[in-house]
Amino acid sequence: MRSYESGDELADEIEKRARLFITEFTDVPADCWGVLVEGVDRTPRQMIAYQLGWMELLLGWERDERSGSAVVTPAPGFTWGRLGKLYESFYARWEDAPPTKLAEAFDQGVDAVCAWVRSLSEDELFGEEQRAWAASTPSAWPVWKWIHINTVAPFTTFRTKIRKWKRLADAG
Repeated sequence: MRSYESGDELADEIEKRARLFITEFTDVPADCWGVLVEGVDRTPRQMIAYQLGWMELLLGWERDERSGSAVVTPAPGFTWGRLGKLYESFYARWEDAPPTKLAEAFDQGVDAVCAWVRSLSEDELFGEEQRAWAASTPSAWPVWKWIHINTVAPFTTFRTKIRKWKRLADAG
């Protein structure tokens, strides 16, 4: 896994990978956003909903911890061992949103995550046990790693996924 020297470097990478990812959707026809193609496990809408869901969770964990509220990870009613149901909740939330709304929400989520990353001190971002939510699993990762795993990493892998979807959708 990649590492970062600063919060600015992490935020810059999030912005770069987000731009590359979301740009892939500009040529997906509006009536195809809910189409599942054989060989790809998500529709274009689900791919963006997944990203939105994880960004919202990250920001929510931070907001709740800072306000003194109990943080439940991954989310109330869901467990780490059964994430499929959590993903389904992401998809359901965005199933009727027009493509422009999805792209707008994605851009806003990326902006919010990057602003948050840039607001954290180096200790908060890279230090051990800086947030209870980050230590809520046996991995007890530092905050930066949670952010990377839920932004840069899926933006990169899902970019490959949407490209495959477009290739297969054109062939069908």
